[in-house]
Amino acid sequence: MHRRAFLGFSAAATAGALVPSRAHAAPAIKPERTLSFFNTHTGERLKAVYCCDGIYQNDVLSRINHILRDFRHNEVKPIDPKLLDLLHELGGTLGTDAPFHIISGYRSPVTNAMLREQGGTHTGVATTSLHMVGKAIDIRIPGVGLQNLRRAAQSLKLGGVGYYPSSNFVHVDTGRVRTW
Repeated sequence: MHRRAFLGFSAAATAGALVPSRAHAAPAIKPERTLSFFNTHTGERLKAVYCCDGIYQNDVLSRINHILRDFRHNEVKPIDPKLLDLLHELGGTLGTDAPFHIISGYRSPVTNAMLREQGGTHTGVATTSLHMVGKAIDIRIPGVGLQNLRRAAQSLKLGGVGYYPSSNFVHVDTGRVRTW
């Protein structure tokens, strides 16, 4: 074998060894991201693909905004897509596609103030709650214990996680990482 041919063959073999195999390559982002919701106050249900090939589906986002609306005043505001991605990751971490039971999604300032004044089961309602800007949701998942839900949400480190066992829900948001 000529020296140049040998060097060319050696370089090709070495380069091939450096390319990761499919099994060792980084996990691919799912082409479709689906979420399922059940609004505990209105009885509404929604299961839909909200993101395809990295593109958020505006018609589906509108339907999600509606189901997560402030049901007390029928007020709809945009929900942060990062919150939806957080929920998708949370379902994946837990290995479930069960619907997220919505306790509270978007909250108007009027509703937030009312809940704050009521106290009782609504203790911990922040004056500047991320619910008012579509960046927070209070949830539970059938068949998943609240402690497991809390631990899974905390493990993602994608935002705040509040644990409310006496009210039977976990709060997640896309604010800074913190727990309470």
